[in-house]
Amino acid sequence: MYHEPVEELSSKDRDIHRALVSLKEEVEAVDWYHQRAATASDDAVKAIIEHNRNEEMEHASMLLEWLRRNVPEWDEALRTYLFTEEPITEIEASAAGEEEASGSGRGSLGIGSLKE
Repeated sequence: MYHEPVEELSSKDRDIHRALVSLKEEVEAVDWYHQRAATASDDAVKAIIEHNRNEEMEHASMLLEWLRRNVPEWDEALRTYLFTEEPITEIEASAAGEEEASGSGRGSLGIGSLKE
């Protein structure tokens, strides 16, 4: 569902919307399959449901990758948070500290600090 007049959205904006809606649907399907697998009493049924869940994870990952390639802010967020080891809630502060130390923070000319 569009929240803004569709005629005011570019083709790219509509594609981003399609990807985001599809991502929500894929994540929701992962949840449904996960719950079904967790409660299945038959091992064969459980294995099939887990296979289906994993397929939905693949679809969600493909959509995230498309978003990363097409929306710079997604690229930045994913590069900041994915495949890291430090506590998730501390990553943003750590990244901000690195930007300040390198002089690449917002509003910076990228030349570093003039302080000694």
